[in-house]
Amino acid sequence: MSTANAFMQVAGINVDVIYKNIKNLHIGVYPPFGRVRVAAPERLTEEAIRLAIVQRLAWIKKQQDKLRSAERQSAREMVSGESHYVWGSRLRLEIIEQPGRAKIETSGSKLRLSAPPGTELDQRRRVLDAWYRKRIKAVIPGLIEKWEPIVGKEVTCWTVRRMKTKWGSCNPKSGRISLNLELAKKHPGCLEYILVHEMTHLHERKHGDRFTALMDDYLPNWRALRDQLGHTPLAHEEWSA
Repeated sequence: MSTANAFMQVAGINVDVIYKNIKNLHIGVYPPFGRVRVAAPERLTEEAIRLAIVQRLAWIKKQQDKLRSAERQSAREMVSGESHYVWGSRLRLEIIEQPGRAKIETSGSKLRLSAPPGTELDQRRRVLDAWYRKRIKAVIPGLIEKWEPIVGKEVTCWTVRRMKTKWGSCNPKSGRISLNLELAKKHPGCLEYILVHEMTHLHERKHGDRFTALMDDYLPNWRALRDQLGHTPLAHEEWSA
């Protein structure tokens, strides 16, 4: 059972350290972006852990490169029967060809896209993309309103965009936050975790001990949400901008 958690940076790499009642140190590199986690015996000093990480740097970077270049979620062909995710739920796409403006609706386990006959693949994707964007933009203001008094910082501006290598970003100086559009496909708790994570950066730029302590205070289950998000792929690069 874990007895303590810590955070350190080694050669520019962020490392989560979990102290356990174990005999040997274990280093893991996790998807989707190569997060590094160390399970360390309780007796080991920080210096000894840093040395172990330094000795495995080449292996760690190799594993991170593999994850970052790994095949992403297959390209969506926008055909009936294809799986798509909305707030963590898997829906089956149903294409309905009919005159009029293209639109998307959900019904039970189905995601219905109505579009004029002959609508091209790229246009279908743009319609779905806009639908996701509308969904996520509808819930962000309420989350910000909820978390601003808790975090004690104001979000001056926020945007939703596609990101290839991160779920969110923050400019502490301007108070601007960006969130990955892909979060509209994940469980709602994942969006909330990323928002709180970026808002915490308004207090602390780096992922150090203070940042970890603040996250523990604001969102005690943030590690579980991070792990849940870390095991879900980003969209195929064809979708990224």
